[in-house]
Amino acid sequence: MGYQGQQPVVLPQRDLDDKETLVSEHKHKGKTCRQSAAVFNVVNSIIGSGVIDFSLVLLIKGGALSGTDTYQSLVNKTFGFPGYLLLSILQFFYPFIAMISYNIITGDTLSKVFQRIPGVDPENFFIGRHFIIVLSTVAFTLPLSLYRDVAKLGKISLTSTVLTTLILGIVMTRVISLGPHIPKTEDAWVFAKPSAIQAIGVMSFGDLFENYCRNDDLVTFGRFCYGVTVILTYPIECFVTREVIANVFFGGNLSSVFHVIVTVVIITAATLVSLLIDCLGIVLELSGVLCAAPLIFIIPSACYLKLSEEPRTHSDKIMSCVMLPIGAVVMVVGFVMAVTNPQDCTHGQEMFYCFPDNVSLTSISVSHFQLTTPFSVLNLSIFQ
Repeated sequence: MGYQGQQPVVLPQRDLDDKETLVSEHKHKGKTCRQSAAVFNVVNSIIGSGVIDFSLVLLIKGGALSGTDTYQSLVNKTFGFPGYLLLSILQFFYPFIAMISYNIITGDTLSKVFQRIPGVDPENFFIGRHFIIVLSTVAFTLPLSLYRDVAKLGKISLTSTVLTTLILGIVMTRVISLGPHIPKTEDAWVFAKPSAIQAIGVMSFGDLFENYCRNDDLVTFGRFCYGVTVILTYPIECFVTREVIANVFFGGNLSSVFHVIVTVVIITAATLVSLLIDCLGIVLELSGVLCAAPLIFIIPSACYLKLSEEPRTHSDKIMSCVMLPIGAVVMVVGFVMAVTNPQDCTHGQEMFYCFPDNVSLTSISVSHFQLTTPFSVLNLSIFQ
């Protein structure tokens, strides 16, 4: 049960099989799992992960220096059980918080889509964010998350990748069609603002569709694609959280019963939190500064600096010495700012250029949502 001693963590046979699918084909229960399935899983998970190239380089070099082939075993070899335990906690909460954010995005995004259906009452309970979150969880994310083999999510990840391409096309189309009509924001390109640290936690997950008008049918279709993409990405995050629990408490192997129990508990916890919190900003800020910063910047740099015997003037060591304190500063300052100066939640409010005076921006008639937005919002800027 759980972690034993100070030896490197040994991957269970099922993890080795999953790893094998990245480089070769294998048969599982009479069906062939091809490389493409693993590739699309990797692409689907990396799109929102925020992992940077140099951190991966450091992890690879650290693995070569320590003779290990996983992030967990690298940290265990370098810092022992305390390091392994800390990494496991971070590796659990990073995807777990992502699951919460995905639920919030699903509820907020798809509710706007269903409100565009003619004859549907915007106050209808069945198109509200809470009902949508519960429905999507029971009907889609929970069943998909119950798969034991991540390779089986290959087709799901392919669908998500295709939808992401469509979303990119829609965003680029609106950049071209709406860009010239949007008034410039003062100091829009100024980086060194007090909220710059907080932005690090959200820049990889922000909902771009909040910047578009609700009466834009093309954007409504994009919102639908975005909601579906988030739902299809959710199971991969759940797979990571479940594997962390399995490795730490069950020696890497979950029986069929415990597999279902652990999965249901994780998803239930994430769903309950997402039902209680409707502000995506604070969730992403805390995820970025408390989990992403140490996982991406601090731990890979610390491992490499401890293992490497290269001179201090070596480029990799210099970069590691730069990344580690930057990650620490982002983590501490970002957490303090997220708690003391939280971002305002403005979901459900139209941007100022969506009002009747700017109706020419889209070819759709003005909806009643625009007329109910407080007038004070007209003077707000998303960059403030």
